[in-house]
Amino acid sequence: MESEDEFDMQDANASAEEDDFYSGGDDDAAPAYAFDSDDADVADYEFIDNDSDDSDDLVSNRHQLNYTVLTEADIRQRQEEDITRISTVLSISKVAASILLRFYNWSVSKVHDEWFADEERVRKAVGLLEKPAVQFPDGEEMTCGICFENYPSDRLLAAACGHPFCSSCWTGYISTAINDGPGCLMLRCPDPSCGAAVGQDMIYLLSSDEDKVKYNRYFIRSYVEDNRKTKWCPAPGCDYAVDFVVGSGNYDVTCRCSYSFCWNCTEEAHRPVDCDTVAKWVLKNSAESENMNWILANSKPCPRCKRPIEKNQGCMHMTCTPPCKFEFCWLCLGQWSDHGERTGGFYACNRYETAKQEGVYDESEKRREMAKNSLERYTHYYERWATNQSSRQKALADLQQMQTVHVTKRCTVPTRVTAQVHHRSLATDS
Repeated sequence: MESEDEFDMQDANASAEEDDFYSGGDDDAAPAYAFDSDDADVADYEFIDNDSDDSDDLVSNRHQLNYTVLTEADIRQRQEEDITRISTVLSISKVAASILLRFYNWSVSKVHDEWFADEERVRKAVGLLEKPAVQFPDGEEMTCGICFENYPSDRLLAAACGHPFCSSCWTGYISTAINDGPGCLMLRCPDPSCGAAVGQDMIYLLSSDEDKVKYNRYFIRSYVEDNRKTKWCPAPGCDYAVDFVVGSGNYDVTCRCSYSFCWNCTEEAHRPVDCDTVAKWVLKNSAESENMNWILANSKPCPRCKRPIEKNQGCMHMTCTPPCKFEFCWLCLGQWSDHGERTGGFYACNRYETAKQEGVYDESEKRREMAKNSLERYTHYYERWATNQSSRQKALADLQQMQTVHVTKRCTVPTRVTAQVHHRSLATDS
């Protein structure tokens, strides 16, 4: 029998050989395969042992080096952290901090720079007043600025500016702003001459439960849509957002919903094709240009009404649809009454052949030929793209089904084991 040391030496040699195989041999030796610049990114991928318990973690960390998928709870947490940071550094309330961040598109650094450069200008632009513009006396009747009814001061409310309005008018004003859209996030005092901001505290105080839900939704979405480093996943029905490290180079992103897209243009992942080429391809697929090319390549206009007509079979005798009903020759577009056996019959046209030799139809035929070539080239690539897209969708559907079945089986196994154990315990007891 061989000793344990000999086994260890053999394992070490085998491990060294495997390392040489994956690394390409010694550093001094010439590489057996050379990667060009286009394959540099592919060559960077590491070999991961799928049998390892940590393989999932390695893959996850590798894919999330330059982006992070955020849930709604993650977005709320980041929002709250930014608001708290601004409130602490600038020594202002959280309501004022949220107004500042919303005004500067949730950029903490931008808020710091602008605030410390000119605090007074920032306060004026945002609507954060240091002292009320109108004094709000206690114990006196005052007139609401909207409905012009007199109310005791305890039934009137005002923003930081001090302009008094009754609670009913405030409620209607806030509800209308929320139903009008995300503009309610930068709500100002109802007084036309005042630019004081209306904070979240007053909005939550006077809004209905339904309006609060809408307002919170706008508030959450603004953190993603106004932030240049964050975008929503474009997959239908997906509520995840992606926080991206700008400047990292690779824009491919895979959301938790399994949808892969390009963070730069939000189209489906298209690496190594650049975004400009993809944009042109999408435009070409959706525009009417290819329809016009098909019409130009496969039809001719009626000589009388100019309506495009396709000839897909039969002789050269064409009859336009009502109400035109003009009869003409498909080849020369001349009136059919001037044609007959002497001009070539129903399947030929001597006039067309003669005019073609004289160069009468050169320009028209050239345009039709160019349109036909362009259409054939487009169709060639589109068919292959559509086939690949269909195969990809089927593969994703199969993967989703397999994952669902796998999860279901894993969930049912403990139940079966528990049932078997329970059955055996009953049998033992009996």
